[in-house]
Amino acid sequence: MVASGRTSRPSQPTLEEVAALAGVGRGTVSRVINNSPRVRDSTRQLVQEAIAELGYVPNRAARALAGSRTDAVALVIPETEKRFFAEPYFSDVLHGVGTGLADTEMQLLLTLVRNENERRRFLQYARAGRVDGVLLVSVHGDDPLPDLLAEIGLPTVLSGRRSADEPVSYVDSDNVGGARSAVRHLAETGRRRIATVTGPLDMYVAQCRLGGYQEAVAASGGDPDPSWTAHGDFTEESGRRAMTELLARHPDLDAVFAASDVMAAGALHSLRAAGRRVPEDVAVVGFDDSPIAGHTDPQLTSVRQPVEEMGQAMARVLLEGINNPGTPHQHAVLPTELVRRASS
Repeated sequence: MVASGRTSRPSQPTLEEVAALAGVGRGTVSRVINNSPRVRDSTRQLVQEAIAELGYVPNRAARALAGSRTDAVALVIPETEKRFFAEPYFSDVLHGVGTGLADTEMQLLLTLVRNENERRRFLQYARAGRVDGVLLVSVHGDDPLPDLLAEIGLPTVLSGRRSADEPVSYVDSDNVGGARSAVRHLAETGRRRIATVTGPLDMYVAQCRLGGYQEAVAASGGDPDPSWTAHGDFTEESGRRAMTELLARHPDLDAVFAASDVMAAGALHSLRAAGRRVPEDVAVVGFDDSPIAGHTDPQLTSVRQPVEEMGQAMARVLLEGINNPGTPHQHAVLPTELVRRASS
């Protein structure tokens, strides 16, 4: 038998093998590798010992040794084209990110990731070193992409977060406080039967806005019973549908807080179709203070979140992570502001 002349090399240990040896989840290993402060010292030591025993080398080290830069970053939005073009939030984020990168040599690549195949293709693209960093917008709670990007050592910043314990760098707004201020405003104007239309509850942003609503309703002596809540998905049609459901359950409701301006616009349509006057019969408050708020009839009271500023901050955080490898993850929450208009 003639040897082939090519010796087989043992496969490199994987992150999953490190997690199994340490007795923790792969997300915990990613947090240790990326120097997250949200890991107990005892757990961190177990993971570090497993890394040393297996000889695991994160891809980030290989990238550092290669010293390669592409001068490109990806803005990844895991949503459909329909939602991307329908919601001003995304264009405002894009504008803010563009402003944040304007004085650099970075090229911005916009990518929609609509399904598992597209997620896998983008991950392969990222693993090939085609971008220096990733900005992720509108991430759902079960999306593994942030952890997968952290696993390969690629600087990543989220707009919003997946949970209260998000380990990846993020820039968010005060969603709980903003929702609380909206409902407090409705209560202060004499409204007592206040309903809400939520966003998709697999997104932490929607959970926070619902939590703020519930806190404010309880504080005002109102009824936080679940029947006063209808679920939407941040689209106008879901706002129409949810408002119709709420009117059927509680014909005497006198106010509604919608977790986005787009859904609030849908709610206004349903109220008009039902013969309810806004704000005389039912007051309405939205969230985002997008251009839509100034074009509804009546103009919409809304919670302003500084979306463009969030985009700029995301770009700053990402550039810092790219230019200074090993920089600790950064978590920023920007304040919101209630903008009063005719709808309330």
